[in-house]
Amino acid sequence: MADHELIGSKGCGSAIVEMAFDIAGIPCRVTDLPYLEPGAGRDRLLALNPLGQVPTLVLPDGTVLTESAAMILHAAESAPDCGLAPPPASAARSRFLNELIVLVAAVYPTFTFADDPGKFGLDGDAAVDFKAQADGRRLDIFRQIDARITGPYWLGESLSALDLYLVALTRWRPGRPWFEANVPRVVAAARAAERHPKVAAVVARHFD
Repeated sequence: MADHELIGSKGCGSAIVEMAFDIAGIPCRVTDLPYLEPGAGRDRLLALNPLGQVPTLVLPDGTVLTESAAMILHAAESAPDCGLAPPPASAARSRFLNELIVLVAAVYPTFTFADDPGKFGLDGDAAVDFKAQADGRRLDIFRQIDARITGPYWLGESLSALDLYLVALTRWRPGRPWFEANVPRVVAAARAAERHPKVAAVVARHFD
């Protein structure tokens, strides 16, 4: 059977999926490309994912996944003993699913909107104000998340895919110093995840 192919860019959300697949032990070929730059790589990405975003995952049978949460759940279900998600019958499963959707439906859009307000018809002072409001909304959500983390990992004593998101997200805007000063449980969970050797290897490739 052919490997999965993960199309991504260094420092982007594809790092989260790469960590998950490494932990799950699922063979996955990583294709790095500057996904916003015109060229053959972007043309192929757009053919697979009309949104033109990374990560994009091509399954061995050719099926394409375009959302990181779908990729995470695919990995967790393909290797149910790897610990990426709590078992379906466990009390933590519903909480895991809810928090995963918070990340992709509430946190991620603040980047999508704030990174390029022009896509939404905003420019000048309106764009600056919109970006500030979106960034502020993200920080408020992280404060809420911080209050829900039971430590040492997000869900308590065991690493899950949620912690892999924190590894990347705490390196993005506004950066680790803000997270350390304002949401210490979030940073502690990210640092705990980074001690996993497979996570550490991906962090070194993407962020160090």
